[in-house]
Amino acid sequence: MSPSIFLPVVRELVRSYQAFELVSARHIRELGLTPPQFDIIATLGNTPGMNCKELGEKTLITKGTLTGVLDRLIDKGLICRSTPPEDRRSIFICLTPAGETLFRQAFPAHLQFLDNIFGRLPPATLDHLQTSLQALRQAFEQEIKA
Repeated sequence: MSPSIFLPVVRELVRSYQAFELVSARHIRELGLTPPQFDIIATLGNTPGMNCKELGEKTLITKGTLTGVLDRLIDKGLICRSTPPEDRRSIFICLTPAGETLFRQAFPAHLQFLDNIFGRLPPATLDHLQTSLQALRQAFEQEIKA
């Protein structure tokens, strides 16, 4: 396949992602959080908590950045960090009551914000985008496994 065929797709994918991130991050900041903080709160919401390794795998935050984000959320009183007695090498993270309250407010607010944007597209377009992006992801995952 010629690069002239797929390069416009790559450009549009990157531009779409950048626009999404810009708009999404702006709204998250209006909710009083940074995007990585929101990612942690949203990931921990509706869970009893998880260890740092699991939290790192479920978020888009690198290990080096994760510690600083967790420290700032602890300072805000939104999460707590503990060491399970059965594995003292592991760190367990969970939402505090204030963190749970913030999750119940911020997560639906952000979903509604995004719904207002995605709602501008017809359902058939969204279905097509989902199918196309899924096929693209699977093509890359095949390369990862190769």
